[in-house]
Amino acid sequence: MKLTDISSDINEWFSGAGPMSDIVMSSRIRLARNLAGQKFVSCCSNEEKSGILDTLREVLLSLDIQDDLYYFSVDQTSDLSRDFLVERHLISRHHAAAKGPRGVVIAKGEHFTGMINEEDHLRIQVLKPGCQLKECLQLIDRIDTMIEQQVEYAFCPQYGYLTACPTNLGSGARISLMLHLPALKITGHIARFLNAAKDMNLAVRGLFGEGTEATSDLYQMSNQVTLGVSEASIIREFEGKIIPQVVDYEKAARRELLDKQSDLLNDKISRAMALLQNAHLISSQEALTLLSHLRLGVSMKEHFGASTPAVDKLYGLFHADGNAPINPRAIINRLFMLTLPAHLQINSGKAIEPQNRDSLRAQIIKSSLG
Repeated sequence: MKLTDISSDINEWFSGAGPMSDIVMSSRIRLARNLAGQKFVSCCSNEEKSGILDTLREVLLSLDIQDDLYYFSVDQTSDLSRDFLVERHLISRHHAAAKGPRGVVIAKGEHFTGMINEEDHLRIQVLKPGCQLKECLQLIDRIDTMIEQQVEYAFCPQYGYLTACPTNLGSGARISLMLHLPALKITGHIARFLNAAKDMNLAVRGLFGEGTEATSDLYQMSNQVTLGVSEASIIREFEGKIIPQVVDYEKAARRELLDKQSDLLNDKISRAMALLQNAHLISSQEALTLLSHLRLGVSMKEHFGASTPAVDKLYGLFHADGNAPINPRAIINRLFMLTLPAHLQINSGKAIEPQNRDSLRAQIIKSSLG
């Protein structure tokens, strides 16, 4: 598989489908694992990293997950290709910037990836659209068991799985959700969400994880405690307390926009439509923000039955030919992904200067929105 085989469309986990997908865009579980008897990656020589890479690549490519698996050598690919893999959420920013032999095994459907020689010897992750944490857990448990049948993990009966960073010690599990929270941002209530997350020992980061700012009202929320707790118990807390609270916050903010600040709602959606359909230059940040406002408008119609001038006009845009699209959110999500800088360049087959990317991005969006 080549990167161009997946670069022109979005993957399943970003499709806009799945439970609660208007707010919970995707679910992910990631496990950090290390091989017994081996140094942590930061202490390994390149020769030792190569040995770890060879062992884990063979193991991962042998997994039976009912999908084709492909290997990419991260250290031997171009900067642009690494940026693309980060944008696609197939590797982390840390993995892209690391040094020495390292690689990633990717399922054709992109619902599973295994990063080798990231911060730990192995980082496996599974992703699904919408709120599907239990389904993610079932899949990653099965994959983890298959791997452990072939290699011995570094494990301590007292502390659990041993990891390079103490914050992953124990289960080594990070459970995370990609959240779309535009109404909380627009109404100025986002601090309420962030404070609540902090009180519940949750980390909130931007679109591309650790070290990134929230972009286009997209937030990644994940657990911070891994020692002494199981993946199943973390998921029970997410499903029983955390997710309902976050969803209620965002729904209340959307209802406030509709009932008390309809002019503001109309203005955000109208400006987004006007700029996206007419601008000649659109930056990546601007595109993500404006597309976020369109996505909000779609959800207001679908889940609140909203009928304001801007919402009705937006609804007409996606139903211009009299036939409802399968999922308007999928169209917007597709534009979220395909207008990112590395995607634009990979799909064009060449490096493109920033201003020319802004022009190409505007053309793509204008064409997609008719």
